[in-house]
Amino acid sequence: MRGEISVKWKVLSVKWMVVMLCFLMVGSTVSAEETATPEEVIAKVRAAAEFLSKAGEPGLAQFNDPKGQWAWKDTYIFVMNCGKEEMTAHINPNLVGVKLVNFLDKNGRYLGFDLCAESLKSKGGWTEYWWPKAGSTAPERKISYMLKVPEQPYQVGAGIYNPGMTLEKLNGLIK
Repeated sequence: MRGEISVKWKVLSVKWMVVMLCFLMVGSTVSAEETATPEEVIAKVRAAAEFLSKAGEPGLAQFNDPKGQWAWKDTYIFVMNCGKEEMTAHINPNLVGVKLVNFLDKNGRYLGFDLCAESLKSKGGWTEYWWPKAGSTAPERKISYMLKVPEQPYQVGAGIYNPGMTLEKLNGLIK
């Protein structure tokens, strides 16, 4: 039994390292010249949910384009399918199709599932986790806003690094 647990943790550790490396590769695709604000994240996530609600599955490809309308300043929209427990669209092609169980922060939190939980709220919600910025290996506090896409099996989100905003204040911005 102890051997089985050890093997499972080793497999999860390897998967976590692969996911971390994939996120580090995003650094060359997103400009860090300007920082997105929480208000911009909310507006862009809502616009993405509205777009994907109408476009459906054929619209997913647009979220994979690192130079497209869904990538701006130092962030981007990503799309998850919480029902299938996977990342559905992302500017990093290595993350598309990755199971949510493989997204662990430095504290061992399954952040994919936390993101899904926030998307279930009527107006969406913010969550925080520790993740390295693109091009870095040192985890920092990242905050992401998630929202369910109406009439579709998808959830959309975007995240920023903002150590000063509390989740209470961020969720107060959602109207």
